[in-house]
Amino acid sequence: MNYDNMLKYHKEKNSDATIAVIDVPIEEASRFGIMNTNEDGSIYEFEEKPKNPKSTKASMGIYIFNWRVLKKILKEDQSNKESSNDFGKNIIPKMLEQDMKLNAYSFKGYWKDVGTIESLWESNMDLLREDNELNMQDKNWRIYSQNHVRPAQYIGPNAKVTNSLSVDGCEIYGEVNNSVLFSGVIIGKNSKIINSVIMPDSKIGDNVIINKAIVGSNVVVRRDCIIGDGKQVTVIGGNQDVKAGSIIDRG
Repeated sequence: MNYDNMLKYHKEKNSDATIAVIDVPIEEASRFGIMNTNEDGSIYEFEEKPKNPKSTKASMGIYIFNWRVLKKILKEDQSNKESSNDFGKNIIPKMLEQDMKLNAYSFKGYWKDVGTIESLWESNMDLLREDNELNMQDKNWRIYSQNHVRPAQYIGPNAKVTNSLSVDGCEIYGEVNNSVLFSGVIIGKNSKIINSVIMPDSKIGDNVIINKAIVGSNVVVRRDCIIGDGKQVTVIGGNQDVKAGSIIDRG
């Protein structure tokens, strides 16, 4: 998101607070804080994860406040011992109670809430799709990450990599299909990584099959293991040593 556009909207509306929202499928709306708005975009009601949502305008958790107004509300909230001191649960509802001017800024573009294992997996898989609306090659909106200064990735003579992302420090001797490999990952001979995410510095042994899984950092998966059934996301937490021959089909 270009925050300059949201700030311009905030100033044009002379808002006490502007909240970025995005339309989500109605079946997913109960997972989010939902903003109910008038036709002009002004917010008249906020519902935190409603069972029966009235709209599909989900809060993205991106706010612009009038500082004087926010300072006043924060001080009031601090003095309330029953408050959870939370923007969604306390601050925004309090502002609405006091008839302050809140507006919703509608964003159209790529956005993903990663509050569940499934959505975390989906966000990584989205990187592999050409139509995900997230152009990682956009020179006008560069995406920066930590540079670990590792050797270039190595793909062995018998390795096969299709529709996947792998970065510096990776060594691939098996097959990787539709997967994301973070830095320092090693994939052993005759191993197959399918629809999966392998976090930094994990070592996958020979003859391993990993299908639709998230493998945490610094994990060692010994030879002949089978992880994931390809149906639901299987999770292997970080710093684990998965014994040879193990079969794991859920996290």
